[in-house]
Amino acid sequence: MIKSLKSITVLLLMAAFCSAQQVRPLKSSEIYRELKTLQHIPKVLYLAAHPDDENTGMLSWLVNEQNVETAYLSLTRGDGGQNLLGTEQGPALGLIRTHELLAARNLDGAKQFFTRAIDFGFSKNTDDTFKQWNADSITADVVWAIRKFRPDIIICRFPPTAAAGHGQHAASAVVAEKAFKAAADKSQFPNQLKYVSVWQPKRLLWNTFRFGAVNTTAENQLKVTVGQYDPQLGMGYGELAGLSRSFHKSQGAGTQSVAGIRTEYFIPVAGESSKGGIFDGLAMSWKAKGYADIDTEVGKIIANFNFNRPDLSLNALLALRKKILVVKDLYLRQDKLKSVDQLILSCAGLMGEVVTNQAEAVAGSSYNFRLNLIARAQPPVVVKQIKWLNENETPGKQLSADSLVTIVKNIQIPVDTKPTEPYWMANPAKNAATFSVPNDTLIGLPEAESPLKVVVDLKIGADVFSVELPLSFKKLDPVRGDVVEPLRIIPAAELRFTQSIYLGNGEDLPISFFVKRNTEQAGKGRISLTYNGQSIGGLDVDLTTKNITVNYLLPKSVWGKINANRIPIEAQLTFDGATFGKYQVLVQYPHLPTLQYFSHTTAFILKGDVKVKAKKIGYIPGAGDFIPEFLREAGLQVDVLGNGDLMDARKLAGYDAIVAGVRLNNTEKKLGLWMPMLKNYVNDGGTFIMQYNTNQDVTLNDLGFYPFRIANKRVTEEDAAVKILIPNHPLLNYPNKITNEDFKGWVQERGAYFPDQWDQKYEALFEMHDTGEEALQGSTLYARYGKGNFIYTPLAFFRQLPAGNVGAARLFFNFLSASKVNEQAP
Repeated sequence: MIKSLKSITVLLLMAAFCSAQQVRPLKSSEIYRELKTLQHIPKVLYLAAHPDDENTGMLSWLVNEQNVETAYLSLTRGDGGQNLLGTEQGPALGLIRTHELLAARNLDGAKQFFTRAIDFGFSKNTDDTFKQWNADSITADVVWAIRKFRPDIIICRFPPTAAAGHGQHAASAVVAEKAFKAAADKSQFPNQLKYVSVWQPKRLLWNTFRFGAVNTTAENQLKVTVGQYDPQLGMGYGELAGLSRSFHKSQGAGTQSVAGIRTEYFIPVAGESSKGGIFDGLAMSWKAKGYADIDTEVGKIIANFNFNRPDLSLNALLALRKKILVVKDLYLRQDKLKSVDQLILSCAGLMGEVVTNQAEAVAGSSYNFRLNLIARAQPPVVVKQIKWLNENETPGKQLSADSLVTIVKNIQIPVDTKPTEPYWMANPAKNAATFSVPNDTLIGLPEAESPLKVVVDLKIGADVFSVELPLSFKKLDPVRGDVVEPLRIIPAAELRFTQSIYLGNGEDLPISFFVKRNTEQAGKGRISLTYNGQSIGGLDVDLTTKNITVNYLLPKSVWGKINANRIPIEAQLTFDGATFGKYQVLVQYPHLPTLQYFSHTTAFILKGDVKVKAKKIGYIPGAGDFIPEFLREAGLQVDVLGNGDLMDARKLAGYDAIVAGVRLNNTEKKLGLWMPMLKNYVNDGGTFIMQYNTNQDVTLNDLGFYPFRIANKRVTEEDAAVKILIPNHPLLNYPNKITNEDFKGWVQERGAYFPDQWDQKYEALFEMHDTGEEALQGSTLYARYGKGNFIYTPLAFFRQLPAGNVGAARLFFNFLSASKVNEQAP
């Protein structure tokens, strides 16, 4: 915050993964771009529903060609989608997609914001969407983003109609128009006005599109030309957009980098009309705002900028800073001071970091850190003060040009420091559609800033800049080289069940825990078990050893009398005067930093008549799901099959059933090689269960053992009524009798990409539909093939089984047991 002419400026530099772990200078080409952005006044907010909805070509053009500050507001973090890289679902998938968006924005240069909305999966219209989302709550979040970012133009990706193709897409347009009008109204969401002021954007536009057969563009619409070649980038903005969009790797959204210009089209939605371009009527420059002298000064700095010696611009930037400090418009002054301060430090060639070789730390413990500083500029940079976490020092040291200074310091992590986790995942969600945020001022941020920072006061010329350097972990990776990531704070102890699902078989239930002690302090502890807040048992544990597994027998007399088929049990560890009820989960992919969150120590007992006759299962991995883990926890042997296994007929013959992971036909190019072997396996008496596939980017066009056609048909209402078409079918009676009770308590959806045509050899087992829509019978198709069974089921078992849905488990176990049906079913 600016306090005076020679003030201390808290500089928060953004990098690929939110708060940078290092402060590093921008490249000369980036400095030049930021100088041109400093010259321009307008801001643009692009708004849609999900990661990958944004028009990256438009963002790239706005930032790099028009040089205006631009941000993308995604209502959700993409939590409801499917992960093509691994098994993460729900909020964990949203965490991955948050960082993929940040990586994309780092490339195209835009900023990134979110609301608290949870992506609950596909919805067909706005009515469906607002049954889940609270329209006022989401509108409030968008109003907050508008009041805080203060854009002059808001651009929607979608219309509020069926042309949007997704209920959440259409809802983003509905919310945008409401927020556009509400942001300037003091009576709307007045609690926000403690932190921000009302703001009225100039206009709201819809960026029309041509998606496949849907074309909403027209030549009489407002038009701009984008995609121009930028010699500083060495590519056109369409090419940059393809690279940016390709960061959505968990969605398999690799995109071509297309060279050449193209036209973007817009329709006015609200606000002032435009007779020319999208910026028509806006104050584009400092001069238009009444500051001709600033406009002139910035122009001179741009004209004289030396790409080989950016430090030669320092004196002019320091003089410009003095002029900006007296600008009367508070928000304009604050925004442009942040920009000019970043430019000054970049032109000074400043690099700063505070690093340790420990990836994880525990509150209250001490670790050795290295403060590394270097500058490459004249006038000299002087280190006036270093504010460590617990003490200050005033070295008064001048940084010699291009000479690294290293200061080693032992730093104690404050005892009240909380474990590192995404702020929106720290507390249970308010409901299935809205994240719970501990502090309203965090709303919109991709991530919260690290509370663990060393502040270095640097004097450049007559001004002092306060640079925040977060505590970080740095290592030398033999493949990637230097890797710098956030220091991860972990609790003193962690507790988790060794499995998330237990099948209640009518006996005392063996339960086991993994206990991890992260401190050097050994001692005794106690694990307490609860159901619905009531104690159901506990045991003492000895934590002399850091990592232990302990066993406990939960009496049937305790769990058996609970009147529920799905019994959630929670566990907490009391140790060293504190209570611990979470465990660490790490998300690690080559294109992301190491991500950490914590899961509550919870497991589910599935109680009731749950039988399975299959014993040995082969699983072919698809896009990633938890079904193999679920089956193992149910007591089955599950082997993950690779190419060698699937080409070995004798090995395949040993499995009671083989299951194809979700979207196998979209992710595995060898499926065509394997399919003859699988057909032989089924012909000889085996059972092959294939889960859902989409009809895009397929390996096989003829996927079924007999012909069927996959369509974009789905049932998104998880409680949609189900009609059992063949009640006496063996697959619905052995070993579990399937009734409508088994379709209660499903989550997110019934299923997606149902076939709409199939060979008469198939039997359709169920009929279901969303409210007001046609009945669909493609949710499960069964066919005898030779002596065996082929089942195609796009029902969302990959969501239901990890959630511990008893009915879904009973049905899936019947599918697995199909090879036993003919000889054993009554």
